[in-house]
Amino acid sequence: MSRLSPLTNMMVRAAEEAAKSLRRDFGDIAHLQVSKKGPADFVTKADMAAESILQRVLEQAKPEAGFWGEETGAIGDQVASRWIVDPLDGTTNFLHGQPNWAISIALEENGKLTHGLIYDVLRDEMFWAERGVGAYLGGKRLKVTGREKLSDALMVTGVPHLGREIHARAWSQFKTLSEKSSGVRRSGSAALDLAYVAAGRYDAYWEADLRPWDVAAGLLICEEAGAAISDYSGKPIRHSGREILVAAPLLADQIISNL
Repeated sequence: MSRLSPLTNMMVRAAEEAAKSLRRDFGDIAHLQVSKKGPADFVTKADMAAESILQRVLEQAKPEAGFWGEETGAIGDQVASRWIVDPLDGTTNFLHGQPNWAISIALEENGKLTHGLIYDVLRDEMFWAERGVGAYLGGKRLKVTGREKLSDALMVTGVPHLGREIHARAWSQFKTLSEKSSGVRRSGSAALDLAYVAAGRYDAYWEADLRPWDVAAGLLICEEAGAAISDYSGKPIRHSGREILVAAPLLADQIISNL
């Protein structure tokens, strides 16, 4: 078991404070579902409120760092270190009262991810990693599965809504890999999908057209858990890569040949 560093402790504190706001707002979603206007505007406010909390606490942890959030954009991006934050990954799930959503926080220093945290608020599961220290769920060390056969693998992906350029391709990949594996799931939260690969709950995850705040924390957590990480052709990626495959190492080539 690894002890949390002071910086990761502050990330935990930030996530827990933002979670209080999101948990309260999520409790009000059911009442908004029946309104004529619907809850979309409300969720945008919930997003922004949570991001404001994260920004405030993280600034205390590392005042010199910049901040790149999904809602506020890049602040002080010409600095050596910056936070990359998604205050609510899985917004559509949140919008419909579905529980699969999370807070994602990563720290980038000199172009390299050094810290990552994903907080599954409603299940109270805190996934975190530090470069060179490992990946953890609470105090339990995480490791990806050793699955060898694609036919035994359970995978997860994201499929964009109709009208997105990659919609047809994504469904084609979903169909192909569903037919050759134990199954493919679609959860609606890239951050949690990545955390679950690191925890061995899925054997692989792939998705395209993502943004850094969707995946930065999850990629570091998966890397520290021993996952193979690449684009669809097997080339290395940064956290800004638009095609992402994260898999148990012995499955990666088999999946790539089908993507």
